[in-house]
Amino acid sequence: MTESPHDRSDMGRLTRAEVQELNRRKVLEAAREEFGERGFRDAKIDRIAERAGLTRGAVYSNFPGKRALYFAVLADIAGRTPASAPPASVDTVREALGALARARVARFPLSDDDDQHDNPARDLPSVVLADAQTRQPYAQLLKLDAIVLGLALEGMRRGPGAGQRLVPVAEAVLTLLHGADQLAAAAPGFADPFQVVAACEQLAELSPDGDWAPPHLPYVPKARPGDEAWSPPPATDALRGGAVGLADDGVVAVLGLHRLEAVEEAVRAAAPGGAVTAVLVTGEPGELGPLARLTVAELGAGLRQAFPERAWPHVRLVHDELGVLAAAAGVSAVSDATEAAVRIEGGRVVARAEGRGACYAAATAAPGGRH
Repeated sequence: MTESPHDRSDMGRLTRAEVQELNRRKVLEAAREEFGERGFRDAKIDRIAERAGLTRGAVYSNFPGKRALYFAVLADIAGRTPASAPPASVDTVREALGALARARVARFPLSDDDDQHDNPARDLPSVVLADAQTRQPYAQLLKLDAIVLGLALEGMRRGPGAGQRLVPVAEAVLTLLHGADQLAAAAPGFADPFQVVAACEQLAELSPDGDWAPPHLPYVPKARPGDEAWSPPPATDALRGGAVGLADDGVVAVLGLHRLEAVEEAVRAAAPGGAVTAVLVTGEPGELGPLARLTVAELGAGLRQAFPERAWPHVRLVHDELGVLAAAAGVSAVSDATEAAVRIEGGRVVARAEGRGACYAAATAAPGGRH
């Protein structure tokens, strides 16, 4: 059997990177226990350090603060939780919404007697709401959830209504489920899970008014033509968990956590069959990076539990906390307000745009940057 770093008794044989990763895992496990037992408000960094057998300084060398550590714990749990495949019978929007809702309500406590120990996620809404620095990114992350979920619902619809934009339906579903989730935590047993599922299924009958409209053209920047080599680093699709073919023809959008709704502009405007990759960046990678990872991991789990693969939208989500992929796309400095996009054809960058509307500009640019 190959010896793993965790099995070595001689810490001197570990590389610096291995020691850092080992300590990080110790902190995450200790923090999961602390947050699960005491909740976010009463958890203490000193106790987490003691549980991990490390110093307080070692905790802060891996995580910039308690909130960042809390988000990292939840992201780690979400990333390691296996999601079941959708029932074989799922073939309609209604059935997909029912499967999505059943997976969500299965986590609800049914009464005060239900043991909420080891459930650190119960405090997430209050932690997010406590600071504007987290509220706006979280709102945009949920908007991203709604866009991807809406696109998946559109992939399920056939016959009458096929082609209708269903992002508003997805927004209504997420509003219902998030509200029910918070109410179940505050008043266990109040909401009937079966009624929550039935209500979500009924939302399949909604007929949203209006189709998607492109951004107001006078405010859309013109894409600049180009003919540059495109050599992106390896990347992973956070939705599917596999490698991303970034050399594929299509649009690569670099989006800060305040501009995630621009994903829909890239998807709606892209050529049929063209790949759309949203690269998520932030000016606060230590804290907001884990929040983004948590939200996307839960979105991916929901898709796997409720939608057959044929309905998954042609959009990939990539986390880029270090800005490496952004730099490859020509974005040297990132913030939560970043919006930039490049159009890839034949392994080369043929158009690029920056600023609000950049996704639409890059997606609609013809080879050579002509509109």
